[in-house]
Amino acid sequence: MTDLRGLPKLELHLHLEGAAPPAFIRNLAARKRVDLSAIFDEDGNYAYRDFPDFLRVYEAACTVLTSPQDFHDLTLAVLEQSAQSGIIYSEAFVSPDFCGGGDLIAWRDYLAAIEVAAATAEAQMGITLRGCVTCIRHFGPEQARQIARCAQETAGGFITGFGIAGDEAQFHPSDFAYAFDAAREAGLGLTAHAGEWGGPESVRAALEHLHVTRIGHGVRAIEDRALVAYLAEHGTVLEICPGSNIALGIYPDTKAHPIDRLRRAGVRVTVSTDDPPFFHTDMHREYQALADAFEWQAEDFAQVNQTALTAAFCDAQTRAALAKKLEAT
Repeated sequence: MTDLRGLPKLELHLHLEGAAPPAFIRNLAARKRVDLSAIFDEDGNYAYRDFPDFLRVYEAACTVLTSPQDFHDLTLAVLEQSAQSGIIYSEAFVSPDFCGGGDLIAWRDYLAAIEVAAATAEAQMGITLRGCVTCIRHFGPEQARQIARCAQETAGGFITGFGIAGDEAQFHPSDFAYAFDAAREAGLGLTAHAGEWGGPESVRAALEHLHVTRIGHGVRAIEDRALVAYLAEHGTVLEICPGSNIALGIYPDTKAHPIDRLRRAGVRVTVSTDDPPFFHTDMHREYQALADAFEWQAEDFAQVNQTALTAAFCDAQTRAALAKKLEAT
């Protein structure tokens, strides 16, 4: 087996705020004299009970990310962690909701700070970052329209995608069709969280109403044989985060996770960490767990990375440079 830590990896599903190291948020809260002790356990890790509580803790942590400088420093901290796991390309979900409250002028300032940090990380660590503007489902369709406008106005270069995250139990994908149409017109790649908590029907709804090429998670598709066949036939890419699904209790362990069954059925799958410090994971641990559970070899991971390379929301020049890095291994 090839050294998995040193294997070049591409990640398509990472929440920038959700990747904030607990120590980073604790230190920031201390400097700003904000009491966030309730969201950490006695060891200083994020503490939550279930998925709704996870969302609450996530959003509480974001309350101390209040300036472009905070997001600059956050981006560097996150990319340093990613690079240590061998990640050479990452797409991060970034939400204007957490970067100026959805205000376009403020969003531009936050985005500029994130881009500066990304450029520094690429020069110093060899990791490339691109941004996927993300509306928050439980914030509602009207707010999503404003977030889509932010995406439209800053599309191109660093911002290459648009997506939706949050509580799948809130609203219906069709409620967000306007926002996705606006992002599509701006030339952005489209993805949507579905099939994590909402079941296979949520995957179908996202495909039908939002016309995405990628699905965030999508693992519950395994419960619908016809849907699995559809995904395989149409080449829909699933951004799968096994450690996240296990930590949140969707599956008991890696062997019970459907990623291997989906892949054997012809579905195009990728591997990501989602919100790594919340789930006590990183890309090296994700790879090692898959190798242990399913006996995936170097060629299996190479195929997964080729799938991610093809599905990435990046320009041709970036894709070609990444291809060379993968070929070199």
